[in-house]
Amino acid sequence: MKWLGRRQSDNVEDRRSISGGKIAVGGGVIGIIILLLNVFGGENAKLITPVLEQMQGGQTQTEAATPLSKADEEMGDFVRVVLADNEDIWGKIFAEHGMTYKNPKLVLFRGSVQTSCGGASSASGPFYCPADQKVYMDLDFFEELKTKFGAKGGDFAIAYVIAHEVGHHIQTLLGTSAKMHQDQEGKSQAEANKLSVALELQADFYAGVWAHYNQQNLDEGDIEEALSAANAVGDDAIQSKMQGQIVPDSFTHGTSEQRMYWFKKGFKTGDIKQGTTFEEI
Repeated sequence: MKWLGRRQSDNVEDRRSISGGKIAVGGGVIGIIILLLNVFGGENAKLITPVLEQMQGGQTQTEAATPLSKADEEMGDFVRVVLADNEDIWGKIFAEHGMTYKNPKLVLFRGSVQTSCGGASSASGPFYCPADQKVYMDLDFFEELKTKFGAKGGDFAIAYVIAHEVGHHIQTLLGTSAKMHQDQEGKSQAEANKLSVALELQADFYAGVWAHYNQQNLDEGDIEEALSAANAVGDDAIQSKMQGQIVPDSFTHGTSEQRMYWFKKGFKTGDIKQGTTFEEI
């Protein structure tokens, strides 16, 4: 992605040099499961994570306080550019539809972080907290995604994740998230999960819309990087790798095929009205 020398957002809080706190050494299988349960959205998986983190509690804990390296600082600059692109594009789209876009903030952290949605560890993966309208990211997640789960990697994989989390912010602004949680009340777990899948796939669609309007800044292979990341975090891919079997009724984020499909649809159409995941899932 072409990002050097471009506008950077003022809405990034970089806590990497001060956050950290206690993190588990060696994480193990439970740590990986926590990360993947929460990846790319995480609102619903927040209910499951504390239980698994309790199971993980017996592992050795250590303090983490790593100063920012030159590479860390460069990555922070990249994140600021990507967030600025989201601000510009979504501000324009909202204005075209007679609405006002409110910029979210993005928090970079290491190890653990406190949010208005409660405490979270890096094992939670990137997530959006609607209570404070902030996106939270530990960038070490992307190395895990590449080395353990086969994603292609690359800077646009990170850009895609940021755009996906901003998609959850858009759902908050439009009232979609609140309506989904209301619709989940009284539903069976399978039916509630289905609504969660629709929410996540719509966020993937919004990420594709963002990429559609940002094509002048894309490099060759960027879209493939995003699709590789989407493929790696499909519920079916994760379950197959982690437990050796696939249980569709337990899906909360969508299959690899669905995640790639909705990102590509957003990228191809650039039309926010086409994100009809709740009607089609």
